[in-house]
Amino acid sequence: MEEQLPHLLAIAIVTLVAVAMGLLMVRLKQPPMVGYILAGVALGPTVIGFVPRAEAVPLLAELGVLFLLFLVGMEISLKAFLTDLKPAALTVLGQLVFAISIMALFALALDWTPQQMLLLAFVVTMSSTAVALKILEDIGELRSELGRIVVAIMIAQDIAIVPMLILANSWGDGVSFEPMTLVTLALAIGGLAIFIGVLGPRGKIHFPAQDHILGRVELVTLTALAICCTAATVSGVLGFSPAYGAFLAGLFIGKTTLRTEAINAMEPIQGVLMVLFFVAIGLLLDVDFIAANLGLVSLFVFGILIVKSLVNIVILRLVGLSWTDAYQAGLIIGQIGEFSFVLAAVGLANSVLDPVGYKLAISVIVLSLLLSPLWMGAVKRVHDASQTGVESLKLALVHAYSDEVEDLTRAQAAMARGVKFTRQVVGHPRLVQVYAARAIESRRQRGDARRREAEAADAAKADERERQAERAKEEATHKGLPPKPQPAAVADVNALRAQQEDQKG
Repeated sequence: MEEQLPHLLAIAIVTLVAVAMGLLMVRLKQPPMVGYILAGVALGPTVIGFVPRAEAVPLLAELGVLFLLFLVGMEISLKAFLTDLKPAALTVLGQLVFAISIMALFALALDWTPQQMLLLAFVVTMSSTAVALKILEDIGELRSELGRIVVAIMIAQDIAIVPMLILANSWGDGVSFEPMTLVTLALAIGGLAIFIGVLGPRGKIHFPAQDHILGRVELVTLTALAICCTAATVSGVLGFSPAYGAFLAGLFIGKTTLRTEAINAMEPIQGVLMVLFFVAIGLLLDVDFIAANLGLVSLFVFGILIVKSLVNIVILRLVGLSWTDAYQAGLIIGQIGEFSFVLAAVGLANSVLDPVGYKLAISVIVLSLLLSPLWMGAVKRVHDASQTGVESLKLALVHAYSDEVEDLTRAQAAMARGVKFTRQVVGHPRLVQVYAARAIESRRQRGDARRREAEAADAAKADERERQAERAKEEATHKGLPPKPQPAAVADVNALRAQQEDQKG
């Protein structure tokens, strides 16, 4: 017990800091997960060092993903998802195809393996469900058509993560694409499609022995956990990912009469898992690596955020959304998601990513989530402008950024004036020569004036000495004394004057 006490104390302190940071983010109207990640970063090995080692963090993250996928499956409304299935599936497919194309170019330039290329494409494709729901909630569009499309896309990505994890887990010890792996993947995708196709259109399924379970929170919780762990175990034994079984279990419970009470009973567990999951992510972030590779990390973060957002906008426009809705939805799903951490961790465990590549991936994912408030602000501005009756995206952007546009216009006018003046000066060499000649002449005149002043001062001093010598001579003559010899300087001046008078004569 004495050995466990420090560990329990550390867990309590980490949880307290994470909850405090989460409440602060909620107070600032930001996603609480940003606070959880910041708490993990601050307490991690590279900052304060309160948690000096993070060996158990990947295991904790994988456990969190297992239960999070179970909870996501329970919360999915398959009937509503099937309504928006086509645009959501096309959007995710377009995201994945574009990500694979871009990563293929990087693979050719950097000599990546096909596994690395695909894994990083999967990482970039995923978006953050927590951030998307928070933005939709803040702008009041969670139940609107825009909200339904975004939620459907998030569901499609959550479904796609299951075969992604199966494929990524098959790349162990440098193994390439084996026929058995492709068969397993095809069975997983086919089973998932059949499961959704059969259960989706149906109504609620009567859960066995529900009369003895419903209304008793502890039995509901234990029943849900038992189904989740059983499905995960069977899925793992059959060669699929345990997360695959947990997700199917969540989908099943979501279609039964146990759904509402199961979701309510699992909400506290979900909250704890969310805190632990994002704190674990913050603990994995290597601040020293970011400081040493700040330029590279910044390039990847902003490049992925900007390019992914633009691609999302184009894809969403092609699937039928208006430009204004496509812009908002494209930014809402523009960051990298939570499940990308798990994909990166699987890549590291299977040697698909080396430690440096893993640190780069973690840094980019974390920073993209931490920058999500900037994307939230951009979405809110355009959404507020669209609520005033502006339907054109161009007009909405101008209305949303009118102050910035005005400042930019003034700055542009000032720059134009500066460029015009510079061209006038540089484009007329004679004018430059005139300025230079005037400067040289002014400098010469100042030198001549200083020289004349110095000569006048010397002449005045010589006259004063001469007058003093004359007075001294007169005083000596008056007193009958021999004349006092003149100083050499006065004599020289007198001789010089006599010589000048002789020359004039």
